Amino acid sequence: MKEIKELRGQRNKAARQLREKQKAHGLTVTLKAALPNRKSKYKTVGEEQKARQDAATEHVKIFRATLPVLLNRLSKIKDPRNPRKIKHKHTLLMIYGILTFVFHMSSRRQANREMTRPMFMENLKLLFPELGHLPHNDTLMRLLARIDGGQIEDTLIELVRKLIRNKKFLRYLVDNRYPIAIDGTQKCVRDMPWAEQCLKREVGKGEDTHMQYYVYVLEANLAFADGMSIPLMSEFLSYTQGDTDTNKQDCEIKAFKRLAKRLKQEFAHLPIILLLDGLYPNGPIVEVCRKNHWDFMIVLQDNSLKSVWEEYEGLKGLESNNHFFMTWGNRKQHFDWVNYIDYYYGPHERKKQTLHMVICNETWQEVAKDSVEIVTKKSRHVWISDKPLFRKNLHERCNLGARHRWGIESGILVEKHHGYHYEHLFSYNWNAMKGYHYLMRLGHLINVLAIYSERLVKIVGELGVRGFIRFTRSTISGPWLDPLEVQKRLAAPFQLRLI
Repeated sequence: MKEIKELRGQRNKAARQLREKQKAHGLTVTLKAALPNRKSKYKTVGEEQKARQDAATEHVKIFRATLPVLLNRLSKIKDPRNPRKIKHKHTLLMIYGILTFVFHMSSRRQANREMTRPMFMENLKLLFPELGHLPHNDTLMRLLARIDGGQIEDTLIELVRKLIRNKKFLRYLVDNRYPIAIDGTQKCVRDMPWAEQCLKREVGKGEDTHMQYYVYVLEANLAFADGMSIPLMSEFLSYTQGDTDTNKQDCEIKAFKRLAKRLKQEFAHLPIILLLDGLYPNGPIVEVCRKNHWDFMIVLQDNSLKSVWEEYEGLKGLESNNHFFMTWGNRKQHFDWVNYIDYYYGPHERKKQTLHMVICNETWQEVAKDSVEIVTKKSRHVWISDKPLFRKNLHERCNLGARHRWGIESGILVEKHHGYHYEHLFSYNWNAMKGYHYLMRLGHLINVLAIYSERLVKIVGELGVRGFIRFTRSTISGPWLDPLEVQKRLAAPFQLRLI
């Protein structure tokens, strides 16, 4: 135990010395943010009540700011239920569903149990007078099973469109374009065929092989350089979308083309730069992007587009000025690039696309994990670009754009493991499952706006994202809110400002 403590102290000392050395050489050292390890800063119940009221009302203000768009768009969904038997409006059911995910309810059962408690319901009515009496979550599930879930996603798209119109994201643009990252992920897997739309695969070896049935989704997010990831669109892969005659299932490339078509329809004139991973560098995908007038930065793997690699190797010796050294944070970067590479593809290679390719080799130093030794780390990144590359646009396109494709991966991981229960179906009805998915994405969007809000940045920094949501949820669950103070705060003018 003593040796472990000594090693930890030596590693901390080595890390401090390394940071001082890096600062002396003009490198920017960024430390990972850590939540404070201390006792509660509130000295009295009054202080805690004020902090809880501030956090809960500011959180709710952001939700309430989106209500006009939500109610207007959700009201356009045709209610298939018998009007004589309707107890709750379908718009109320949808808002209830979004709140289920805003407050990180893990299942319909938990939402029924916790959100219908007298204290929780009383506070919700105080914060959302429009809600009235909360329904059973199964009522929402039955409604979602009978409507087209895509209409709920239309509400999400309309909300993002309003944020874009209000210029909330102007400071985060890359080369004056909105960076949209696209990535696929598995939502769930079962050993039984619970819906005809499920994809299937054979797993195991020998006599232990069996079929698995899974749901796969292609997600599109706005991925900004500060780490903010805004949910935008989802495209579900479906067995029925494949070629059932030849037993060829739906795939991510087919889903991308469907998603691209919808994206162009919804944002016909929006300047977009697509950030794509190593699955997408091929002629047809580039053709789709250019047909839609989209810029792109696509990861290029070593075994992809061999003719482009050959052209790059042949031309880089002739491009003597296409080299650039820079520092980014604590990393030293060396860029090499070649513009105007002709790529031929299709039957008899009759089609051609002109691509631009860049390689970034970077090095940085850090303390080894199991010793006090300072080790040098290396990484290599390769992209193909829609636009020619120059020294002036390398940093913006590569570091602020292409490198932040990870924003969508981070956003999906948050939805899977940080309270949104992405992999939980909520219903074994395909339509209802998709409806809950879109409601989850709406709830996530509202929470993203909250944690990047200027008014909440301090408390989110103190509690962490999940800690902040737990804080507001427990506030609404208990007798912390003063009705007069809450009404006064909610009546005050509000404008969303993002950090």
